[in-house]
Amino acid sequence: MNRADGSELYRDAAPTFEVNNPASRPMDFTVPVSGGTALVGKLVLDCSQDAKTARRMALLLIGSVIAGAALVGWGTFWRVRCSLRPLLDLAGQTKAIDARRLGQRLTLAEPVEELQPLIDQFNGLMNRVERTYVQLEGFNADVAHELRTPLANLIGQTEVALSRERGVAELEDTLHSNLEELHRMAAIVNDMLFLAQADRGVKARRGVPVSMAQLVQQVAEFHEAPLEEKQLSVAIEGDAEVSLDEPLFKRALSNLLGNAIRYAEKGSRLGVHIVRESSESVRLWVENVGPAIEPEHLPRLFDRFFRADTSRCELEKPHHGLGLSIVAAIARMHDGFPAAESSGGSTRVGFSVQTR
Repeated sequence: MNRADGSELYRDAAPTFEVNNPASRPMDFTVPVSGGTALVGKLVLDCSQDAKTARRMALLLIGSVIAGAALVGWGTFWRVRCSLRPLLDLAGQTKAIDARRLGQRLTLAEPVEELQPLIDQFNGLMNRVERTYVQLEGFNADVAHELRTPLANLIGQTEVALSRERGVAELEDTLHSNLEELHRMAAIVNDMLFLAQADRGVKARRGVPVSMAQLVQQVAEFHEAPLEEKQLSVAIEGDAEVSLDEPLFKRALSNLLGNAIRYAEKGSRLGVHIVRESSESVRLWVENVGPAIEPEHLPRLFDRFFRADTSRCELEKPHHGLGLSIVAAIARMHDGFPAAESSGGSTRVGFSVQTR
């Protein structure tokens, strides 16, 4: 502290810090005294400890932030890992499913409400895949069985014909028999190709509206010989003009009539019923009197190569079991569906079509 004339009035004996240190905070002041003079002084504050404390606090804050971020990150990872564990379990179960374990289904030890709809949908998909796979395996086995019989006949008859010298008449008989077997094999292959096209979603080519009763009459005339052989008559009830694929419709109806003739009682009457169910749907079915079909067989009646009762198959005129499958395929190609009923000694098999 100095006087007005600049002489020193007071100074600390020994400063405890460096006055010119940048961390020091000097402050000049003036104190007026009597006589018109004033005392001029400088107050210097030591801020070094504050700076050190601030640095420590900064380091502590940075360390806390880093530690907190690490803790939050680890906690988030652990939480996400726990949340994803059910998905990882489902992924492992899905990976374990193959053609040999199609019956395996997804399950969780502790049900998760958010995942349950996905699990149910996946299990439903696996049910459909398993059912389709089983049907495909059965279909392949049935195809092999159906083709094995005519092939065995061809091989056997050819070997017998070549076992010794035969006359022209005997060789012609053998060739005619082989030709029948070849026609049977060709029919099976053609039907399989048609069903394969239908399964790919091919739709019917509709023409101008035609009378369904007239088409039924034409198909009935085609079956005139087997009808007369079993002394059967055909009655057509109802009619509707619908835009159809005529060749496909006649093929489906021919299969229905052939099936009805095969199992109808001799001297009975076949009924072909045509009913318009709505402005967009027409149903047709063929009814015959004969052996009833067991209720448990009805849902499978339109499966490929399915026979409700092998004892009902005619050995003289064997059929390969694709007729009603083709009927179902033609119905789907017309956006309809097949149907079958059997009760009271009467069997009704038919299908519906959409008129659009």
